[in-house]
Amino acid sequence: MRLPRAFSGAIALLASFTFTLAQAADITPAETKAIAEEGYVFGLPIVMNYATMYDYAVDKNSGQYKAPFNHIHSMHNVFTYKDTAIVSPNSDTPYSLMFMDVRSEPIVISVPAVEKQRYYSVQLIDNNTYNFGYIGSRTTGNEAGDYLVVGPDWKGVTPPGIKKVFHSRTQLPFVIFRTQLLNSADMPNVEKIQSSYAAQPLSAFLKQPAPPAAPVIDFPKIDKDLVKTDFFKYLGVVMQLAPATPEEASIRAKLARLGIGAGKDFNFQALSTEQKAAIVEGMQAGHAKVEDAVNHLGTQVNGWNIVSSGGDAAFYNGDWLKRAAIAQAGIYANDAEEATYPMAKALIDGKPLDGSKHNYTITFPAGQLPPVNAFWSVTMYDGKSQLLINNPINRYLINSPMLPNMKKNPDGSLTLYIQKDSPGADKESNWLPAPDDLIYLVMRLYWPKTVAPSILPAGKGTWSPPQLVKAI
Repeated sequence: MRLPRAFSGAIALLASFTFTLAQAADITPAETKAIAEEGYVFGLPIVMNYATMYDYAVDKNSGQYKAPFNHIHSMHNVFTYKDTAIVSPNSDTPYSLMFMDVRSEPIVISVPAVEKQRYYSVQLIDNNTYNFGYIGSRTTGNEAGDYLVVGPDWKGVTPPGIKKVFHSRTQLPFVIFRTQLLNSADMPNVEKIQSSYAAQPLSAFLKQPAPPAAPVIDFPKIDKDLVKTDFFKYLGVVMQLAPATPEEASIRAKLARLGIGAGKDFNFQALSTEQKAAIVEGMQAGHAKVEDAVNHLGTQVNGWNIVSSGGDAAFYNGDWLKRAAIAQAGIYANDAEEATYPMAKALIDGKPLDGSKHNYTITFPAGQLPPVNAFWSVTMYDGKSQLLINNPINRYLINSPMLPNMKKNPDGSLTLYIQKDSPGADKESNWLPAPDDLIYLVMRLYWPKTVAPSILPAGKGTWSPPQLVKAI
């Protein structure tokens, strides 16, 4: 999943910050710029997640509202070109989503038994965008079970009947349920599974009285314009709900020098002209640094950029730029062992993929389809917006469940046709419609194999995606 395009230019204007700066006179413009730059890189994923949370669980009029905290919202469909809130959306696995509030007590997530041939996963993500655990086919199996999600302050004993406890570093974690759709007629089966996903407070699970409710949070409104001006305001709000960890000590201390921190406001207008300019320059420099890091994520193989995906706190180990770049490239990215994502915007020679100028093909040699334990897909996006595209056959991806209806070449290889117009009736089963413009392709390998042939370690394994070729 990726979060809104609003962040691609998040710091163009900073003319109306509403923060408090206590020590401006003691900090040089150079220091201010450096702190603002590092603070932007540190805070970007946190603020992006806040924007998703606000739209999905707080603002009922956002147009993207799903459900209140601790309630699961299931989407009985896959994403189409009409879905524009999230860029680079997955259209393989219908989503169920939930933001949790674990301040007053833990939440029990219950999953049903899922048939073994169907992949599903429940990704647990904290407000720092760290993946702190998984329930599902790869990690816990397809049997039914009850699992406990606890906050940073919980010190209880694992109750009877709970298979595993997952510890969130923050108080308002996010949960993404992914349930594999096998084909277009399979949605009723997916809906049945989705309806069996459940969440309840621990007290309800144990049939005990509930503890006192946590205080109501006054969530400040966020949108694409406000994020340009109030970036550090949102960062401060979320920092209140995310206790400081050892690796954050240095950056939090630096931000505190500018009056930025848990629950603090920052008055941009109180700064001198020099300090204002330094804040702006620092934010701009941070944004440029993230964009550059996005362009250098992963390993280039046959024209594909294979990114190592997301991970837990240990995976990032205080590397704020790595965390920001992965969030900017695709927020809520899975661990590489759960899903690995080769991405392509250009041919191997660096020329951009452009559906208005050329047709392209991808050919998997016989016996060399993506090596996965679950399934794989190739999804088409508009190269500028990174959204799914409207097309005459309503096909947004080609995936392994479609293989029985696809045509192989005489030598057993499989060719996909990447172009805006039909390649002809005899090849349409293998056609992935492209935009009449720039192209962005994402290959998804769910539960990639870890023994040869394997794409793991990401981009350095024994299997590589075949290169895209310009059709003659």
